[in-house]
Amino acid sequence: MKLFLSLFICVFLGVSCAAQQTELEQLKEINARFIHNFVTNDVVSHAKLIHPGFICITSQGAWVGREEYLKAWVNGFDPEVIVYWDYRDEKITIIGNTALVRSVNKYTIIKNGEEITGMSQYTDTYVKEDGNWKCIQAQITPVATANYPPDQTIVKKYVKGKRM
Repeated sequence: MKLFLSLFICVFLGVSCAAQQTELEQLKEINARFIHNFVTNDVVSHAKLIHPGFICITSQGAWVGREEYLKAWVNGFDPEVIVYWDYRDEKITIIGNTALVRSVNKYTIIKNGEEITGMSQYTDTYVKEDGNWKCIQAQITPVATANYPPDQTIVKKYVKGKRM
């Protein structure tokens, strides 16, 4: 009986872990698409990822609704201004039908003819409705130099808008 119970628990946990892994892989793909949509200014694809009730909290603390956010997405990434972009140190936590997708972006921009490099961290909150993950909130905050994650954690990078 103990053997049967142990086998049942392992099979149950294995199925549960496999389902969790599938969810994790889905969210990693969605996060990659989210970033790629930004770099390519792909509003149509991006609109499919975000919830109708979406809100963005910017690094200055402004609350931006879905419509205004998507309007800015049209030309938010200019490869003549943003010459380098990556996302790194990706962490995803799934709690039921809610997920937190966190990562850090490193960027190099040209401002007044000078290169400026920095990092910002984002937390995207997803809800799963009707079998689909949708981003309900994005929040961005600057990262102090002392907290920069190392280059070994880079997931993907773009140079002048081209995936490397």
